[in-house]
Order: sequence, then C-alpha cells, then structure tokens
Amino acid sequence: MASPFLFVFLLSGILLGNTYAGPNYREALSKSLLFFQGQRSGRLPGDQKLSWRFNSGLSDGSSAHVDLTGGYYDAGDNVKFNFPMAFTTTMLSWSSLEYGKKMGPELQNARVAIRWATDYLLKCARATPGKLYVGVGDPNGDHKCWERPEDMDTPRTVYSVSPSNPGSDVAAETAAALAASSMVFRKVDPKYSRLLLATAKKVMQFAIQYRGAYSDSLSSAVCPFYCSYSGYKDELLWGAAWLHRATNNQYYLNFIKSLGGGDQPDIFSWDNKYAGAYVLLSRRAVLNKDNNFEVYKQAAENFMCKILPNSPSSSTKYTQGGLMYKLPQSNLQYVTSITFLLTTYAKYMKSTKHTFNCGNSFIAPNALINLSKRQVDYILGVNPMKMSYMVGFGSSFPKRIHHRGSSLPSRAVRSNSLGCSGGFQSFRTQNPNPNILAGAIVGGPDRNDQYPDQRDDYSRSEPATYINAAFVGPLAYFVGKSH
Repeated sequence: MASPFLFVFLLSGILLGNTYAGPNYREALSKSLLFFQGQRSGRLPGDQKLSWRFNSGLSDGSSAHVDLTGGYYDAGDNVKFNFPMAFTTTMLSWSSLEYGKKMGPELQNARVAIRWATDYLLKCARATPGKLYVGVGDPNGDHKCWERPEDMDTPRTVYSVSPSNPGSDVAAETAAALAASSMVFRKVDPKYSRLLLATAKKVMQFAIQYRGAYSDSLSSAVCPFYCSYSGYKDELLWGAAWLHRATNNQYYLNFIKSLGGGDQPDIFSWDNKYAGAYVLLSRRAVLNKDNNFEVYKQAAENFMCKILPNSPSSSTKYTQGGLMYKLPQSNLQYVTSITFLLTTYAKYMKSTKHTFNCGNSFIAPNALINLSKRQVDYILGVNPMKMSYMVGFGSSFPKRIHHRGSSLPSRAVRSNSLGCSGGFQSFRTQNPNPNILAGAIVGGPDRNDQYPDQRDDYSRSEPATYINAAFVGPLAYFVGKSH
C-alpha cells in the first residue's frame, strides 16, 4: 500500500488543482513527438528537425532481398524490434484518436510519427507472401558495439515469422497498429487508410490461424530483449479489439468472446496488453451502454482498483514523492502506459457521468484524473529531485542518457566512423551527451525517487519509443485542460 506521505502529496495536488497550472504541457507534447525523429531509421526527410541525425540502415532487408528500410530504433541501440515498435504505433494512434481534437498542430506531427512506423510495418507485412518480417539487426551483435546508427557495421539480420514458425503475439500487435492507424488516416488519406486496414485484416488472420509465440520461433533474436513473457492471448484480444473498432465487424466480437476470460493484471506494457484491451473494449459499454462489452468494463474497473492508491484492492506501490513504482527495469514505461489508461477511462466516465466502486470506496472520474496528473507532473519535474525526466524539458533533465546516437559526436562534427568499440570512450566519460535527444523520456528514478544520471545505468537512463508513445495521450489531455 502507499505511504501516508503520498496521500498528503496527492491530496495537496487535488486541493491545489484549481490554482496550480502545472508544467507547460503544450511544450512537453511537442517535444514528446519530436523525440521520434531521433529514433528514425532509413533515409531522413528534408524537414528533419533533429539535425544531428543522418541516414542509416539503408540496406536493411537486402540479405532477404526485400526492402525493409525505415521504421524506428526501439531505444538506445540500433535494432528494429517490431514487437515494441508496433505497440508504439498502436499507442500513438490511440492517442491521436482519443485526444486529436486537443492536440492542435501537434496532431499533424503525430500523424507523421505514426506514418514513419506504418510505412515500414506495411513493407514487413507485404514484402513476401506467407511471411511477416518482425525485426532487423542482430541484437547480440549490436549490443557489443557503441556506435552511431549512421556507422553500423554489425549484422543487419532479418527476422520473420511464418506458418511453420508462428508469432501470434507480434502478428496481432502489428494488426492492432495497422488497424488503429487506419482510423487516424481515414479522413486525411482514405487510400492509405484502406491499405492499412486491408493489411491489418490479413495479418490478424495469420495471427489467429497459426498459433504460437514468436519468442519460441526466434529465441535469442528477441529474448531476453523483447520476449513475449505474457504469452500471445493478450495480443489476440488486443488485435481483435482494434479490428473490431476499425471495422465494427461481428466476426471480431465473436472471436473476442471465444477467447474467454483473460488475466486481471495490474500492469500495461509492450508485453502485456490485457488492461489496454479491457479499456478499449469498455468504451462501448460506458459510452453506448452495449451489454456485449459489460464484462470488459468490469475488468477495466478492476484494473483501476488495483492502481488507485486509496483502493482496498490496490496492488500498486508509490514512491515517497508520489510516483507509481511497478518494476525497477525502465519503470516509467509502466507509468506512462497506465497513466494513458487512467485518463482515457476517466474521459469515458466523464462523458456519461459514470462512477464505480472499489470495494466500499466510491470512485469518480476525477480520482483517476488527479492520479494521472500527479504522474505527468512528476515526470515533468514536480518531484523530489526537481528534475524533468524528459530530455530538453525544464531547467534540469538527464544529461547522460544511454543512447548511442545522442552520446557520440554527430556526423556533422566528426564524419569518420569510430568503429564498433571506439565509441566506448565516449560511453565511459562523465561528459554530458553532445546531442540533445529532445523529448526523450528515460527509464526514470529508483524507488527512493533518486536518479543518478549515469549512461551505463540503462534501466534508468535509457529512453524508449513506447515510453513516449503512451505519454502523448495524457499530455494532450492536460493541454486541453490548461487553457
């Protein structure tokens, strides 16, 4: 259970809610999307704003005689892992669908960030019949080197799943990303939207027809980096939920029902999608009073009861400073993802004046919003370290992030390659990174609210695409509330 200090902290935040405007959410939203430019693989466009990055991975896919250029490097390395990349794309799309009206000019930047991923995911799904490409770059080889993406000389191995080597988890997540993004582009680019949705249906069919975990098919190429620890049932539920929202086809609802009950976790991440699927499906129950979805509304509320600090069934720890603390490995990924679900479910509740109970505790939407705001504000600098965990935001932020491109001299400054191991000299210094990866959210502080800002402390100092993607929605929500 949470500490008494936290309740005072949360209460003070609630009491001061009307007078304390909070950090500049609009600036944070803009930077959270700008970050994705620093993660780009492939040929960079003329309007690239993070000018210390250059073209990279231009021969990706060539070993399999296909074009797999583009997409994003997942974190501080130079590997393209499609499982977290697809989740990132789904969350950016969900953010745009739920909060697009509050995003102003940033909605177009969100679309650009989504399309950089979907163009690549479409190639992965369409290049070879009967195959879904799910990653480029040997992670074990890549992690032995510390070099700029522009200089990569490590094996750009291509990984795929197929009927004989299935990957229901990565396929269903890819289908979710394509289906969610098809709705983002439905009005602004109908032709592209139709291509996304048609591809999503095919990839989802593959996930359903050929059951199996991609970790079993690809082993050391994806484990321990992005093993599907939660199995693939959660992705089948999540993928089908997105296809149902995009098509309204009864087939997907029947399939969802056929999966039966799922786990009741107290976490949401690139690996475990149950809570996200419950909130997504609950929308129809809360907004449309559709009884088909009542069970998912109950599951979504059970999840909220496990997160809220004053709930009798809470299983979530909080730091003294008020930060949700789930796991020591990149904790902020769970904070941003769960915060997205808090604001989104609260948004549904507010639109129909819905409330629920956690045991004998009455829960109104503002209980979720206040907790969400506390998490957002903590990440943006309202914390015991008085430090923003978003790079380039506020006066104090992480300077030595675990990120190859950010920590090494840009090509604009040093054109010759440092080689595989030459970069470790920069890695080991205490110097601030020469290139500011604006908007990057790092793994975050420890359970005592401390952040040492050390490059080799990757569980705390490494940014990742999926930390940022889930944060876009809550930031947009609070932009809409702050003017």
